[in-house]
Amino acid sequence: MDELSHSVAFAGRQRLVSALDAAVSGDDPTRITAAVKQVLQCAIADPAIQLPACVHQPLPGRHARRELHRSRALGYCVVAMCWGPGQRTPLHDHDARWCVEGVWQGELVVTPYALQERRGDRYRFRAQPALHGLRGSAGSLIPPHEYHTLRNASDTAVAVSLHVYETPLERCALFEPLADGWYQRRVESLQTDAA
Repeated sequence: MDELSHSVAFAGRQRLVSALDAAVSGDDPTRITAAVKQVLQCAIADPAIQLPACVHQPLPGRHARRELHRSRALGYCVVAMCWGPGQRTPLHDHDARWCVEGVWQGELVVTPYALQERRGDRYRFRAQPALHGLRGSAGSLIPPHEYHTLRNASDTAVAVSLHVYETPLERCALFEPLADGWYQRRVESLQTDAA
């Protein structure tokens, strides 16, 4: 570990980090996320890049979040997530940060939500068509279009995804459904599991 970044060792790490460093240059989120999406798709297909064994280990009751790289020079962060069979997130945001998510193993279902109305900490959303991400696929979320759910499509197999965040995601808002069709917003700190 040096003063510019924090990384977990794995085969092909420097190849992935160098490509991400080049992709995140500039200040246009649309261009950056398109470049990061291409990097992730290439990395997933590259047999020289092998994520560490720990990222394939699910946790009971929730998906695992393991930070693999944090660039102090460029600000972005790479987190591997392991999804046990059927594990899912509640409706949430990314705290106004862009993110690119790539499916490393298995299949994930992403359901984006469009914000319809807000009254204080109460929100009304409309679910958009679900997106099915198979191994090698990647997608991006750019605020204000960041509301979504994620779930492992399989009830028997583990899924693994790689997420690149604009900056480390240490909290997000969760939206809990109320009986009247509205959602109540609650901010939650996010934990990172040992890698």
